[in-house]
Amino acid sequence: MSIFDSTITMRSLQVLEKGLDAAMLRREVLANNIANVDVPHFKRSEVVFESELKRALSDERALEAEQKSIQLHTSRPDHIAQRQSRHVSDTTPRVSIDYNSSMRNDGNNVDIEDEVARLVRNQMQYSMMVDRIGGTFRLLNQLSRLA
Repeated sequence: MSIFDSTITMRSLQVLEKGLDAAMLRREVLANNIANVDVPHFKRSEVVFESELKRALSDERALEAEQKSIQLHTSRPDHIAQRQSRHVSDTTPRVSIDYNSSMRNDGNNVDIEDEVARLVRNQMQYSMMVDRIGGTFRLLNQLSRLA
């Protein structure tokens, strides 16, 4: 673990990297949904990521708070169960298939307008994350020149 791993900048870059991974997967999933808009019985897929990331960030904050509080020492490690917490580094986007809804009589549940809107929003989010990463590296580059 380097000195930079715990900085806010490195933390932000880690979250942004995970966000880019999710956005790339989401683009593939949305493109697949759009490509199968006319296939009978096709069920749309979606990427689940933001809620998992939010939960991991919350767990990490809680773990940091616990580490700053009173530490319990035991004679054996299994006396007091350690709380299982999620970490941002372990958070990955996953694909979920929507089997519960149906848009048409043929069983297909893809709404082309909704999928295109999601695709546009995803592209905007991806672009914002790339811009943010670029800005962070420009700032780090400028700071390294001053040092």
